[in-house]
Amino acid sequence: MLTSDGLRAHLLAARLAGMVGTTREESLRSYRLFAAGDPRLLIGLAPEGVWGERDLITLMADRCGVSADPRHTFGHDVIDPGRTLAALDACAERLAAAARRRAPVLLGTGHPHRLLGFYAALADGLSSAGCAVLTPAQGRRVDITTRFGLRTCNLDYVRGVGLVRGATSQRPGCEPGAHTHSPLPVRIALAAAADAGGPLPEMVIGDHGWVCGAGQLGFETVGLADVNDPAPFVGEAEGAVSVVVPLDDGVRSDYYLPLTRYVLNRACLSQ
Repeated sequence: MLTSDGLRAHLLAARLAGMVGTTREESLRSYRLFAAGDPRLLIGLAPEGVWGERDLITLMADRCGVSADPRHTFGHDVIDPGRTLAALDACAERLAAAARRRAPVLLGTGHPHRLLGFYAALADGLSSAGCAVLTPAQGRRVDITTRFGLRTCNLDYVRGVGLVRGATSQRPGCEPGAHTHSPLPVRIALAAAADAGGPLPEMVIGDHGWVCGAGQLGFETVGLADVNDPAPFVGEAEGAVSVVVPLDDGVRSDYYLPLTRYVLNRACLSQ
């Protein structure tokens, strides 16, 4: 069984926490765009308060452990592994509560190449506990606006985890899917579930637009976020998002497996 000390060592060795691959320049640029109301950084969140760049630096220092000094403008960013561990524990508590009441859940990721395995294992554990893992609007078209123009995708589910694929994909169910920050996939999934008259999720688990888009609509949400994605942390601070785990979301996919085992064990779910 992986202990907290063992996981802390793994977080640092894999650079999921400690000094991470995300640069300070990337983070500060994201904070400026969020403060300016850029939808690419809001990813479905409509903040209640006014968040300037310095406010965001202060928030991210508190939630993630990055430098609180606005004069620190270059180099690699830092995530406090203690904050990551505490958030993983809080995430496990939420999952355990959902499992006890056999709550229907919805999972989705904008980082399928990296995080699909992490969420799929959570889906398996929750399903084994009696939770319905929902897959609404499978195959539905999703038109996502990017800086390069309109990208037409399809909503798909792999091992119970929602993601989007390019509309020209020839092998649905095989390739990992496309990267996106958009909240449109979760909005379409939730609207389809409501229109079908079936169960709505009592918890949404994921990242990027899946967390912010669902949290903005009032759903309980938990998930992962990097330090250059301030929206989930703002949502957590304002109460729209329940738990956000700070970590580097761009490392090798197998590096997230110890986190999965840790969370499942803490939540007393099948592995």
